[in-house]
Amino acid sequence: MKDIDESKAPLLEHLIELRTRLLWCVAAFALAFGVCFYFAKPIFAVLVQPLVAAGQGKIIYTDVFEAFFVEVKVGFFAALMVSFPVLATQMYKFIAPGLYAKEKKAFLPFLFMTPVFFTAGSALAYYFAMPVALEFLLGFQGDVGGVTQEALPGVGNYLDFVTKFIFGFGVAFLLPVVLMLLEAAGIVTRDQLKAGRRYAIVGAFAIAAVLTPPDVISQIMLAVPLCLLYEFAIAAIWFTQKRRKKAEEAEAQAEAAE
Repeated sequence: MKDIDESKAPLLEHLIELRTRLLWCVAAFALAFGVCFYFAKPIFAVLVQPLVAAGQGKIIYTDVFEAFFVEVKVGFFAALMVSFPVLATQMYKFIAPGLYAKEKKAFLPFLFMTPVFFTAGSALAYYFAMPVALEFLLGFQGDVGGVTQEALPGVGNYLDFVTKFIFGFGVAFLLPVVLMLLEAAGIVTRDQLKAGRRYAIVGAFAIAAVLTPPDVISQIMLAVPLCLLYEFAIAAIWFTQKRRKKAEEAEAQAEAAE
């Protein structure tokens, strides 16, 4: 209990600490938003590259304020991603005093794994899933019964499409982190995860249907990696269990030697 007893504090001190952490989060996000909003056009220029690669050379806006609000959304979207390390660090610093030393040591890897997996999912969405989906969706252009059918994406609709893809894939790729945290907390076991593979596959396609646009190609491109990540989580849990068991055995031997 020594680890936790030393960090006990009255409720008022906890509230003051929470206010301090929130102020740091707000300041970091506000600064990031200011910078990202200033560079909103170059950032949006990067986001439209999958559309350009799919052969679409025009994007329109029909509302006078739409282009401005798109830049605001781009700034918000980019600021959230840029400031995430600061937000996560402040959250960890707030809850760390209530954790034992072993719990802190176990939690830190998950804190570092979260941006790595989120970035991997976002990169898969941007470099692979979006170009394939856009090429499929824009393939419906052409002559339809003597009428030319042409795609003219709106800036607002396209930004919603991009952010849904990137955040959807990024959040979905956190599945191994969530499952490993649940196992470390004793909520689920590796055997339960192995027994639930069939339900996990159904769940993966259900999640893909919610987080991606309503086309089969996009859903498959997210559901298949989710199934693979589920298997990765099971393998990673096996590895961490072995390490945990060895550490416990070494600790027991050290105590016996004393």
